[in-house]
Amino acid sequence: MFYFIILLFVVGYCFIALEHPLKINKAATALILGILIWMFYILSGEGIYEIPNFGAGLADYKLAHPESTTPFIDYITQSQLIEHLGSIAEILFFLLGAMTIVELIDSYQGFNIITDRIKTKNNIALLWLISFITFFLSAILDNLTTAIVMVALLRKLISDQKERWFYAGMVVIASNAGGAFSPIGDVTTIMLWIANKISASQIILQTFVASLVSMVVPLIAVSLFMKKKAHDAEAAVKREVSSIPQSQRTLILVLGVGILLFVPIFKTLTHLKPYMGILLGLAVLWIVTDIMKRKSKDKSAYSSILETFPRIDLSSILFFLGILLAVAGLESIGHLSMLATGLDGVFDGNYYLINIFIGICSSIVDNVPLVAACMGMYDFPMNDMFWMFLAYCAGTGGSLLIIGSAAGVAVMGMEKIDFIWYLKKITPYAILGYLAGAGIFILMDVLLF
Repeated sequence: MFYFIILLFVVGYCFIALEHPLKINKAATALILGILIWMFYILSGEGIYEIPNFGAGLADYKLAHPESTTPFIDYITQSQLIEHLGSIAEILFFLLGAMTIVELIDSYQGFNIITDRIKTKNNIALLWLISFITFFLSAILDNLTTAIVMVALLRKLISDQKERWFYAGMVVIASNAGGAFSPIGDVTTIMLWIANKISASQIILQTFVASLVSMVVPLIAVSLFMKKKAHDAEAAVKREVSSIPQSQRTLILVLGVGILLFVPIFKTLTHLKPYMGILLGLAVLWIVTDIMKRKSKDKSAYSSILETFPRIDLSSILFFLGILLAVAGLESIGHLSMLATGLDGVFDGNYYLINIFIGICSSIVDNVPLVAACMGMYDFPMNDMFWMFLAYCAGTGGSLLIIGSAAGVAVMGMEKIDFIWYLKKITPYAILGYLAGAGIFILMDVLLF
């Protein structure tokens, strides 16, 4: 049964990876996978622990409760499962709050205040401007939302699809790089932050330069091979007219971004979990928008929080729930301990190489379960080099393939970018940036930290 569950996870993950050709939503597959792993875990009883050194759950239980008459099935459901669900719920509530705030800013056209100020008349300058806006915006929002916003902008700026693909490729690289150095910029960094593996200040301090390098190196390379030509972004962009006053749109943008930036401060000051801070901010924004709508004459132009909920990507929330349940099951059974031992043996305990390998794997499979698995595999202290480098590698490694990150998949869907085109035209630059950033991280870690 121990090895059957491994096979089950591999098959389930293949269905997730082949979501688009199979046309089966990965959230449904992940939920089935997560529940089946826990179901077989319980049905296997003590038999799953016949393999020596694996399946610490039962061994720990018997050691801690030698006289206990509580059935092991109750121990699993009442202790292990509830504990994992608590940790998973913290991540999901944070994501739900953050996604709602971002959607509300977008519904008030708050992001247009930033994008409408792009006025460059040089295509290479436009590429650099788009990339840097994406890099820093993804650190504040998240890489998926930022990629969607920037591609929507590119559609207004550039009419030629093939030309736009190069910009979109850099948006994928920049959004993943920006999300890697921020505690709220990527699902994986959020997971590490909430689990107290990293602190907000240290992840920025130790990974910012490496993340920046992973974007700038491909940006320089793409710029060298791009043909220079005039491009009037100010004339090309289609300005959207809104009946909401500029002052109110600015207020929602500033308040929404301010709430996202305040969450790390809230955690530091109160020692409460980040999801408490994001929910507090969501409630404040809810009150402000309700007051604005009540006082407005044109109420149809204003969105409330309740009207924003249907636009939230709930399938992603359910996907994270399913895949995190599956990984939690593998941790409880003992598979992750086996994997950690195997990786240590292959790479001779070199955690730099282990993380670089994990980053490359994240371009093929989703980085969320990879990071979740690492959190169950290793027990390094908070702000250890391993967690910092994992955040960088898992975040930026997703750029190596168009399907390697949520941002890449979103851009692929919006622009219909061909997988092979991205592999030929963008992947070599992404690899160059990934390895350059990794080298800078290792150099800084050896010399400074």
